Amino acid sequence: MSAGPGRAGAAAVVLVATTAEVLAHPELDERLLAPWERRRLAGIRVPARRDDVLAARLLLRLCASRITGLPPRAVEPAQRCPGCGRDGHGRPYLPDHPGLGASFSHADGLAAAVVGPGPVGIDVEPLTRRPGPVSVLRRLLPHDEVDAACAEPDPGPALLRLWVRREALFKAGRDDVRLTAWTDRRRAAVVALAGADGAEGVDGAGGADWGAAADGAAEAPVSSLSPGPAPSPSPSPAPPSGR
Repeated sequence: MSAGPGRAGAAAVVLVATTAEVLAHPELDERLLAPWERRRLAGIRVPARRDDVLAARLLLRLCASRITGLPPRAVEPAQRCPGCGRDGHGRPYLPDHPGLGASFSHADGLAAAVVGPGPVGIDVEPLTRRPGPVSVLRRLLPHDEVDAACAEPDPGPALLRLWVRREALFKAGRDDVRLTAWTDRRRAAVVALAGADGAEGVDGAGGADWGAAADGAAEAPVSSLSPGPAPSPSPSPAPPSGR
C-alpha cells in the first residue's frame, strides 16, 4: 500500500467517502480510536450517526497516515476547543505534527477528512439537503451572500453550497485561505475545502479520482476508497448538519 506524501512541503491529502466505504476499509477499525473517542462514541444512541462519527475519525487517521508515512494505528489525533481551551472536543489536530492542520466532517452516510500543511477545514453534506429556514441562515451567514443565493433560480443548492463553504472556512479558523468546492456525484455529496493548496486525493491503491468542480471552482481531487453506491437521498428538507 502506498504511504502517500510524507515529506515537508508535501501536498495535503483529502479523502471523501461514504460511511460504508470507510467502515469496510481493511486498514481501518474502531480499535484505532483512543479511549476518549470510544467513550464519546458510546454516548451516541443513533446507530447511523454513530457510524458516521466513527467513519470521519477513521478517515482522518487515514489522511494523516498518507501524509506522514506512518500506519493509521500510529496516528493519534486530538481535539481542542478554541473557545474554552479544553481538550476532547473542538478542532482536531495532530500533537506529534504541529505543522499539519487537520479537519473532518460527517453527514448522513458521508465522511470527509483532510490533513495538510497550515490551517485546513473541510465540510460535506448530502447533495439533496436543503438548508433553511432562510431566517436562520441570515443569522449564521453574511446577509449579502444569503441574498445572492436566494436570488438564483434554484436557491436550495446555492444555499447548500454557501453553507459548506462557510463551514469549511470556520473549521480552518481563517477566512484568508483558498476555498474550493465541488460535487462528488458518485456519493451524492457537496464538499468544500478551505486551505490545503495542492491537495491530493489518495485511494487504497495509491491512485486518485478527480471530483467534478462545482460553481466554476477549480477541480479538487477526491479519494475513491472503493467502488460503492451513493448514499440514499435525504427524504425531506433538513438544516445543514454543521459537523
